[in-house]
Amino acid sequence: MELQVNQSNLSFFVALASETRIRMIEMLSKENLNIREMAHRLEMSSAIVTKHVQQLEEAGIIHTEMIAGKRGMQKQCMLHLSTLSLIFKTSDIPEEPAQVQNSYSVSIPVGQYTEYQIKPTCGLASEKKLIGMRDDPRYFAEPEHVSAQHLWFASGFVEYRIPNYLTSRDNITSLRISLEIGSEAPGYADNWPSDISFIVNDIPVCIWTSPGDFGSVQGKLTPVWWEPGSTQHGLLKTLLVNSTGTYMDGVLLSDVCIQDIPFKPAEELRFRISSPEDARNAGGVSLFGKCFGNYEQDIQVRVSY
Repeated sequence: MELQVNQSNLSFFVALASETRIRMIEMLSKENLNIREMAHRLEMSSAIVTKHVQQLEEAGIIHTEMIAGKRGMQKQCMLHLSTLSLIFKTSDIPEEPAQVQNSYSVSIPVGQYTEYQIKPTCGLASEKKLIGMRDDPRYFAEPEHVSAQHLWFASGFVEYRIPNYLTSRDNITSLRISLEIGSEAPGYADNWPSDISFIVNDIPVCIWTSPGDFGSVQGKLTPVWWEPGSTQHGLLKTLLVNSTGTYMDGVLLSDVCIQDIPFKPAEELRFRISSPEDARNAGGVSLFGKCFGNYEQDIQVRVSY
């Protein structure tokens, strides 16, 4: 998750401005606790702890659930966030011209890549099971790969085909792609930077550095059979290529414009996600579909013209 540093998010920063609430976050980073358990460890009354919990929950840092306990229903507390990036300044994305009113959207499952070249560590998992064996690139050719909800590789690329419904009279004005993505480390490593390249129709549009491979907190959608100690989720990122450059979540990453990418009528758009072996931070790629990770979506694409 990323958070803009501004007054509209003041409640979040106020929630962190307390030694007690920081201690509560530290405890919940290790295990889920109810109000009574936290009050005992903090040597405070349950009423005071409840107020701190309310403030952390309102800020979106933790969430609570009512569960059955030995003494009736109890409020169980758990972390809602595992990572957070603070954005102090973003580049403004110029609005598209007013006359641009046409667009279409498609959703591409992460397992429906059309080309790949990868090296271990690597693997595929559907909502129900592993597909093939871990760390064996041959299984990326297994026909069942189309049902993958999570895939990972240490280096190489996967490529997807985006349908092109435009005619010779239409000009693409922007391409927006949203996906849940992260690095790939053996097991997991929250601090594991990876320089991930995004390429459209053989044109490298930008490089984004993923901060890590996240596994310390279970993904909200990650199946229960998925073993602890493995990658759990990624970050939801939005790539935009328009007439002024290429942006990631509103931050200008390169001067490559939509006009720099060759498009032909009736030819599919090729979208490649790559982790080169010779990158400064060669940290691999993990991708997540709508039944894995934290976000209920596949790779979402919108083409405006």
